Amino acid sequence: MAKKSGFARLLWRSLLILVLFSVALVLPFRWIDPPISMVMLERSWQQRGNNYHLDKRWLSWDEIPRHAALAAVVSEDQNFPNHYGFDIKAIQKAFAERERRGSLRGASTISQQVARNMYLWTGRSWLRKGLEVWFTGLVELCWPKQRILEIYLNIAEWGDGVFGIGAASRHHFGINASQLTHWQSALLASSLPSPLKYKPAAPAPHLIARANWNLVQQRKLGGRSWLASLE
Repeated sequence: MAKKSGFARLLWRSLLILVLFSVALVLPFRWIDPPISMVMLERSWQQRGNNYHLDKRWLSWDEIPRHAALAAVVSEDQNFPNHYGFDIKAIQKAFAERERRGSLRGASTISQQVARNMYLWTGRSWLRKGLEVWFTGLVELCWPKQRILEIYLNIAEWGDGVFGIGAASRHHFGINASQLTHWQSALLASSLPSPLKYKPAAPAPHLIARANWNLVQQRKLGGRSWLASLE
């Protein structure tokens, strides 16, 4: 009996340490801009010896054009202002589509993408998915929505070695993020599902169609005022 009690205490202490450690990994970035993400580190490791260069520049929320932020939300997570990390309806639709087509489309929210890009490795496994759920909950608990979106727009991958809206604007269009037009923002946002495949500066017909849809959806949602709840 004593052995079982000792094991239970050890287990609870270990769990407490893990919880405190993971909170310590998340909470400070409510106020501090993260210098790098796990995806950036992984890409650098994969490309070591190939003269790989990380192109990134942090932009504060005030420096990010609102139409660029809106375009990203429309493209990736239209329920972002309302959910608590997981879009249950989107998940249900994804599984329903799997039943029809036999393949599972993505249903990750912006919060989930931030969690895995910041803290986890790429690839798929049940362990990674479980950790993604845990860190998504912590991100939603520790950061306000505006901060989640700000970090997302600064760590999202937009090309080979290109991370964040600031670097993406320079890399694809040769301008600062503040100079992005609504059309350019829609092209960048619409390339997010496959940032290493699409070329926003020379868009293929499929990307043009996605960008046009993005602009239409922005107007349907009410434009920039739709994001006012985040500020």
